[in-house]
Amino acid sequence: MQFLSDNAAPVHPRVWEAMRAADAADTPYDTDALSRELDARFTALFGRECTAMLVATGTAANCLALATMVQPHGGVVCHREAHIEMDECGAPGFYLHGAKLLLAEGAGAKLTADGIAKVLAGITRGVHQVPAQAISITQASEYGLCYRAEELAAIRAIANDHSLGLHMDGARFANAAAFLGGSASEAAGDVDALSFGFVKNGGMGAEAIVFFDTEAAELARWRRKRAGHLQSKGRFLAAQVLAMLEDDLWLDNARAANAAAQIVADGAGDRLVHPAEINESFVRMDAGERAALRDQGFAFYDWDETCVRLVTHWASDHDDAHKLARAIAAL
Repeated sequence: MQFLSDNAAPVHPRVWEAMRAADAADTPYDTDALSRELDARFTALFGRECTAMLVATGTAANCLALATMVQPHGGVVCHREAHIEMDECGAPGFYLHGAKLLLAEGAGAKLTADGIAKVLAGITRGVHQVPAQAISITQASEYGLCYRAEELAAIRAIANDHSLGLHMDGARFANAAAFLGGSASEAAGDVDALSFGFVKNGGMGAEAIVFFDTEAAELARWRRKRAGHLQSKGRFLAAQVLAMLEDDLWLDNARAANAAAQIVADGAGDRLVHPAEINESFVRMDAGERAALRDQGFAFYDWDETCVRLVTHWASDHDDAHKLARAIAAL
């Protein structure tokens, strides 16, 4: 009974079908018929003009988006526990040619306008310090918490006041949008670039960078090629993303994952470290309790010395989720 990660989820059957249907001769790179549909499909989804670019991993999506906003001498304000700080092996510094991450605080791994302002207030010595040039937020955060519209607007305002680019890491953007219940545009807010995750949500190996700045998108095309992320058979990536967007499969999958997580969270009760808003639950548990659950056949990751992380996905078995909920309640 697997609650390790949504990366371990199977590929959705409609994605496999779309990839099989794409298995015919077509022009290479981004010039095939499917890839040429992407900009229009994302423009319709977000209700404003945008350019979509596909890569294979979320790390590449985050870093190539930020590389359009930040110079090698600049910095990106992000949360101290953001994925780009904790889980990308220095990739931002690599892709951004030495640019620095400027770390801010915030409950539940969410940035606030005040937290960003504190970081910016410490940059006072001109050429002797790294200047902030962008902000990166994660929707939903590393602890599975979602930014509301007013929070996004406050961060956009401080970005505008300081002429900073605004990037959103959306590895679980679908889960956040499903929880928030509004449109994709409302879940994203007024960002300049969004790393729209598909692999965790039923995709096989395709992530989208959605640029709302066409000039930045043109720059990113060159950087993507230089980084080795321009795939010659791009139609297979495009097929996955288009299949997920068709009839809002991306939202249906996210709702299923969130629903399974809520079953687990209900069993965890006051052991929850944070509210379970998406498909992750962070549950307080000591070493003996973790061992007891593993002895019953449950697989999950230790988050730190105080809690574990339990993750569901679009195909999670609800019977398994109920079993886990009962096992936690019985500890």
